[in-house]
Amino acid sequence: MIVITGATGQLGRLVIASLMKRVPASSIVAAVRNPDKAKDLASLGVQVRQADYNAPESWKAALAGAEKVLLISSSEVGQRINQHRTVIEAAREAGVKLLAYTSLLHADTSPLALAAEHIATETMIRDSGVPFVMLRNGWYTENYAAGVPSAVEHGTFYGSAGDGRIASAARADYAEAAVAVLTREGEGGQVYELAGDTAYTLSEFAAEVSRQYGKEVNYVNLPELEYQKLLVSVGLPEPFAALLADSDTGASKGGLFDEAHQLSALIGRPTTSLAAVIAQGKKGA
Repeated sequence: MIVITGATGQLGRLVIASLMKRVPASSIVAAVRNPDKAKDLASLGVQVRQADYNAPESWKAALAGAEKVLLISSSEVGQRINQHRTVIEAAREAGVKLLAYTSLLHADTSPLALAAEHIATETMIRDSGVPFVMLRNGWYTENYAAGVPSAVEHGTFYGSAGDGRIASAARADYAEAAVAVLTREGEGGQVYELAGDTAYTLSEFAAEVSRQYGKEVNYVNLPELEYQKLLVSVGLPEPFAALLADSDTGASKGGLFDEAHQLSALIGRPTTSLAAVIAQGKKGA
């Protein structure tokens, strides 16, 4: 039995869709805060169990009978350490044989502020004694692709990554990597640095958008604080805007770059190209 936390999130749903190609739906557990949002998964035969990061007592039942668990990092930045601790302790008490965790690329040396909670979580997992796999995920290409419609409309794509090279991959690539480690043996103790096969600067990103949309889109690099203020001005909450701006600055320092190709090796195919993700977004627009 394999339990997926955060199963109704964007990554969680992709993991379950990929996992169902490998194992029976009945052996998959979707651990979710709100089971009503997982009715579609239940209709496919997936076991849906209610579990809340902020309700430790809910995890004993959620992990009952679990052999492996994928802990998808909480989306509540700033609260992740306590929330993750709840799952880790429950996994230890349940005798889970493998706990896979979605961490951050080069978390132990990353210049991104995001890394702190990931490293704290990795430490708790190591200290728990539960066999583990660290899936240190790089950036999702969709993180930038989400801004394409606005960039095309205004002819400008803003950021603060400078000339930093970003080795991102599609969210589905990372989902397949998680499934790969969950469905084979001998993974305990592995740490994977996962990133796309090819890297780009945000200027090159803007150039690819220009090419596909037939409209000139220029990349404008801003100082971190200025970029943060811009994100707030378009409606993002200040803490989230600060996080995105910090991540871009981290990218300028090489924090989102890797060329080891561990992701493509794990999934057995090349990672999804930047051009393909932009094209998919254009198709769905």
